[in-house]
Amino acid sequence: MTDEGPILHADLDSFYASVEQRDDPALKGRPVIVGGGVVLAASYEAKAYGVRTAMGGTQARRLCPHAVVVPPRMSAYLAASRLVFDVFRDTTPWVEGISVDEAFLDVGGLARIAGRPSQIAERLRAAVAERAGLPITVGVARTKFLAKVASRVAKPDGLLVVPHDAELEFLHPLPVTALWGVGKITAEKLRVRGITTVGQLAASEQVDLVGLLGRVAGAHLHDLAHNEDPRRVELGVRRRSIGAQRALGRGRRTPAELDVVLVALIDRIARRLRAAHRVCRTVTIRLRFADFSRATRSHTLTDPTAGTGVLLAAARELLVAALPLIADRGLTLLGAALSNLADDNPFQPTLPFERERATELDTALDAVRDRFGKTAVTRAVLLGRPDDLEVPMLPD
Repeated sequence: MTDEGPILHADLDSFYASVEQRDDPALKGRPVIVGGGVVLAASYEAKAYGVRTAMGGTQARRLCPHAVVVPPRMSAYLAASRLVFDVFRDTTPWVEGISVDEAFLDVGGLARIAGRPSQIAERLRAAVAERAGLPITVGVARTKFLAKVASRVAKPDGLLVVPHDAELEFLHPLPVTALWGVGKITAEKLRVRGITTVGQLAASEQVDLVGLLGRVAGAHLHDLAHNEDPRRVELGVRRRSIGAQRALGRGRRTPAELDVVLVALIDRIARRLRAAHRVCRTVTIRLRFADFSRATRSHTLTDPTAGTGVLLAAARELLVAALPLIADRGLTLLGAALSNLADDNPFQPTLPFERERATELDTALDAVRDRFGKTAVTRAVLLGRPDDLEVPMLPD
């Protein structure tokens, strides 16, 4: 028996920036910012000056004027991710990918052949360093939640094991923002009630939290504060939504310019939807305004579809309805997402069947792009427009 939990949370450190420092030795030890207009990643040397992901490039350079700014190389990041996930799968068959740079691993059944979870974690970190040339932090605990918290505390390039008899001793002094689901708004609500640490939240009555935060959120946070997380490491978990977004900067955009951005977003995510052999019913647009507030607008279709035309029409209606709000508050980010997903095989087509033929053109265009590249054929409104960066993602 061991007092170490079976779950590992492995998380690459400043992934994009680490790949750049790996591939260019002159960047090692120097502050590195990936992306010019918006910070896609920052090395820990840049983070020490306050640079953060999703920060505007101008602000980042003001905070760290001597930083080296490099353009993103998505193909290099994807190749590095594949190397790291090969290490994960060589460690255990129970790997649940969260993103291209992090995963949960269950090593509970490997004690006889591979040793204690901490020993497995050490070998994993060494293998990632040797085969991918990247630093990775690993948290080891009894639950997925606590393993992720441990990896966050251990960064960068660390290993932290939370033994069974020290779980609450480790967890309770942490700020409430360590809990999943606690953002700025929730943290402020709790602070007003005198709750700033996980331990204080754990000592609160669940009924009080439910009254303050709602039934689901209150009960969820109360459970996490006591390290109650029954979720297991799962294989083959499919996405609940498929989305993309584009930062627009602080300049004003005309409705026509916003429409072009929306066309590009829907065109991209609809193609991903069909590649995953899925259909969707709900279309959502995400808006971030100049005052940093956010809003979403969604529409649920009568019938599930993977057709670009239908999805784009729904998204355009949502954008047109939001134009007065955008004109009043300014828009700095536009996103689109497809949710309420299902496999494309089992759903029942509706009459008239001719409507389903609309996706045949989309499928033909997908085949051309797969063979000759995504720029081989495009919509007329997108001609001459700079190609948006596609962030590496796990398969849909």
